[in-house]
Amino acid sequence: MKKAVIITAILGCVGLASAEEIHNPILKKLYEKGILTKEEALELDKKEEKKLIKHASIIKENSPEFLLGKETHPNLKIRPFDNPDMYIKLGIRIQGTFENYKVDYNDPTKEDIDTWDAYMRRVRFEVGVGFSKHVSFMMDIRNDKANYQDNGEGNFKVGDAYLKIKKPFGTSLVNFKFYRAKIDVSRTETVKSAWVIHYDRPHVADEAAQFISHNRRATNAQIYGNWKKKIHYQLAFGDSVYSGKFHDAKGNTPDGISEQDFFYGGKLILSPIPGWEETKRTETYFGRGKHIEVGIGYWRVPKIKYTDNSGTHSIDRTLINYEFSAHYKGAFIQYEYFDFDGVEKDFTDTRYELGKSNGWYVTGEYVIPQLYYIAPFARYEEWKKWKGEGDYKLKSTVVGINWYLRGNSTKVGIAYQEDDYGKDIGDKKIKRIKFTSQWFF
Repeated sequence: MKKAVIITAILGCVGLASAEEIHNPILKKLYEKGILTKEEALELDKKEEKKLIKHASIIKENSPEFLLGKETHPNLKIRPFDNPDMYIKLGIRIQGTFENYKVDYNDPTKEDIDTWDAYMRRVRFEVGVGFSKHVSFMMDIRNDKANYQDNGEGNFKVGDAYLKIKKPFGTSLVNFKFYRAKIDVSRTETVKSAWVIHYDRPHVADEAAQFISHNRRATNAQIYGNWKKKIHYQLAFGDSVYSGKFHDAKGNTPDGISEQDFFYGGKLILSPIPGWEETKRTETYFGRGKHIEVGIGYWRVPKIKYTDNSGTHSIDRTLINYEFSAHYKGAFIQYEYFDFDGVEKDFTDTRYELGKSNGWYVTGEYVIPQLYYIAPFARYEEWKKWKGEGDYKLKSTVVGINWYLRGNSTKVGIAYQEDDYGKDIGDKKIKRIKFTSQWFF
């Protein structure tokens, strides 16, 4: 007993090193000299390894074994030895794209475009701090689409920045978030971009992300929770739209927004089949488990006052979102429908016309673990940007293959995307061949 205590004390000052079976060099030496049996050394080695993993972990213990090893968490999580309820999380994420970009205009007087482009689709530096058992803070600094086409380096800015109060009453039914956290206007927009199948999300979902609140995370307050993972809900209110993302049916923006009310609304998600509950919002399951869920969201801005070429107007906006997703082992499918109310036809026209817009997409993936987690995927989208006369329909098709070299931690892919714009919204086709990659730690 005395011998084990002395050895454990020595180990507290020495880090673990690599070896064939006994990782700790001191334990290995003690075993070689016959002071410890192999069983004693392995047992102490395992205890020390678990102790350090608990306080500084990055590898997902339940991850499959990919070609480059097990998937990591998005952040390195470090806990102090004297207070395990406190922690700090640090991480980085990089997404890069090399693509061939073509624009084919149906109007013969316009010159088509054919160019190669390489850009940083997304760069993130993330930091999280746990203050206590119930309170934590998460934020990231980001730069999106650096060097995209001819847009230059871009600037770093704040993305998420929210205070989370988790289970303050000891139940998963009630949790809170404050400041810059996502509101669930769309499943694919709510899923972390590191965990989506294809990080260029559907056009109609990107519009939903701006329709009620700037980038679906303008300053807000939320209450959310779940009951046994079968019923999930979110209620929120906060700052509304940004004039630079306040679009008409043609994609234009007005001269400015002079007044607007807070947005408000919520989302309800149900997992109706026992044993098929959704435990995490993601699009990548790597051929494991199963789930089925359906959801509906309602979001509203009571008043937005703005000025365009037809004068000054005051409108209200409503977004209704329906979602369905399911997976069984390697097969995954997801569908969403969006109903927008409060869309102006054309800010540049002197005639004022207000109406609706709607759209949907369906996407799916099939992961093949036997082929080193290669996963073919496809997505189809239709968005009628104006429900009235004229050709305002956008159709988009994406097909591709992802290769999960280390889950989402390291993945590469190739995709072909074709976007077909109606006569009143560009009258063109955009074709893209994209070589994508992602790395995070």
